[in-house]
Amino acid sequence: MSIFDFEVLNKKKETVNLKDYEGKVCLIINSATGCGFTPQYKELEALYEKYSDKGFMILDFPCNQFANQAPGTDDEIQTFCTSKYDVKFPIFKKIEVNGENAEPLFTYLKDNLSFKGVKGHPFKTKLIKAIGKLSKTTKSDKDIRWNFTKFLCDKSGNPIERFEPTAPLKEVEKAIVNALEA
Repeated sequence: MSIFDFEVLNKKKETVNLKDYEGKVCLIINSATGCGFTPQYKELEALYEKYSDKGFMILDFPCNQFANQAPGTDDEIQTFCTSKYDVKFPIFKKIEVNGENAEPLFTYLKDNLSFKGVKGHPFKTKLIKAIGKLSKTTKSDKDIRWNFTKFLCDKSGNPIERFEPTAPLKEVEKAIVNALEA
C-alpha cells in the first residue's frame, strides 16, 4: 500500500486519485489559515517553486480541528492562500485528520509515522503543554498534534518522514532533496 492507493476530494468535491502523483516526491500537510504557523505557506510555496520541476509536489489539506483555525469554506481558504501567499500547489477539500471522521489518507500516514516530539522550537516544552490543552482530538502517539504537520513520501508513495509544525523548513528541504535524489 502507498499514498497512491488513495482518492481524495478537491475543493469542488471532485474525486482526485493520488495515483496522478505517482513518481513524484510528495509533501502532504494539514493546514489552517488562522494559525501562528500559517506564514509557513510562504516558505512552502518557495520550496514548491524551487523543486516542482524536479518531481516535487505539495498536497495541502486544510483542517479546522485545532482551535477552529481554518473556519472558512474551501473557496475562502483557496482565495486566502492564493492572494496572501501566492500558493500554486493543490489545496484540497477541508478534512479532519484525527478521530472517527479522519481522512483515510491521514490515518494511513499516521499509522506509518507516529509523533516523535517537537524539536526546533525554543519554547518546545511550553508549546507541547499548550497544544495538549488545545488539541481535543489527540488521543494517541499517532495522532496529529497541530496544524502544519507534514508527511514526506518518496516517489513510490511510501511515507518516509514526519515533520511537526515547529520543524525548521530547512530540515524539510534537506529531506526533500534527499528523496528527489534517491
